[in-house]
Amino acid sequence: MNHQHLDLNLLRVFDAVMAEKNLTRAADRLAMTQPAVSNSLKRLRAALNDDLLIRTAHGVRATPYANRIWPGIRGALGTLQSAISPVAFDPATVAVNFRLAMPDSIAALLLPPLVALAEHAAPGMQLRILSLTTREPRPLLHAGEADMAIGSFPGVVEGQPGEGESAGIEIDHVRLYSGKYVCVMRSGHPLAHGKLSLDDYCAANHLQLSVAGRARGMVDEKLSKLGRTRTTVLTVNQYFTAGRVIANSDLLTILPVHLLTATGMQDSLVWKELPFSMPEMNVDLVWQKQETRNPAHRWLREKIMHFVDNSTDHDTHMLLARDTIPQIRAS
Repeated sequence: MNHQHLDLNLLRVFDAVMAEKNLTRAADRLAMTQPAVSNSLKRLRAALNDDLLIRTAHGVRATPYANRIWPGIRGALGTLQSAISPVAFDPATVAVNFRLAMPDSIAALLLPPLVALAEHAAPGMQLRILSLTTREPRPLLHAGEADMAIGSFPGVVEGQPGEGESAGIEIDHVRLYSGKYVCVMRSGHPLAHGKLSLDDYCAANHLQLSVAGRARGMVDEKLSKLGRTRTTVLTVNQYFTAGRVIANSDLLTILPVHLLTATGMQDSLVWKELPFSMPEMNVDLVWQKQETRNPAHRWLREKIMHFVDNSTDHDTHMLLARDTIPQIRAS
């Protein structure tokens, strides 16, 4: 076999194994047997004169050549799939699987309307939600582990280059909403009445909410520029956990005001304006550019944007509409 007569199915197998780094998972993904996957790789190795993927105790390891050619092969397969896909997508009749990466705060608010959509308009849709604990979703998108990611990704949407295997992938994105940060405390907190001063804020004990688990964040950097510090006694990476702790302690935390309902404790909390300025939190929907014209992909993106644009606390339990501030108590 030479390059001119290369079977495209071998490239599909190569792409799946590169994404999964495991022959068994790749076989499941392709609806093939593992021996068939192994045989396809053997044929591709012979055609390309490279080992491509080497078995290890934990799966397979790609050779430098495999890592170099994968982005081009993945992009070409995506372009080919888009070209032969139906012009229209009928969610009522087509079975489709989507993998979405997002933090728990967004999942708690977005999943109810997505599940309702599946139940009433897209019976063949299956959703797989991946917990997102990073502001760098490109490796997940590049590896095919997620079709889309939702979260705060300032470096990605500003066009900062990625690293490693995901360095060359192109990303499209759409801004879903922006919201301000506020200081949150329990309703009976000693600081719950009156204006919150910088002195009182710095003297209190704090909970740091960080999806990546970092104990020091942009608030500490802001305070450092003001010549001030705060005491962080607890760091968590889940909004629900943060809400329970804040509602039952005298700790303070900072949250985006539009995501307070993700704590599940909004009736026990109050929020106050911060005694210093903070940039808004922007939440974006991002995906690989090669999927932009995919009809099913585009359909789901449009549904997500529709939910965000038309959401209200009453009808969808979401508080994601642009420029909307939750009507909880603000002392």
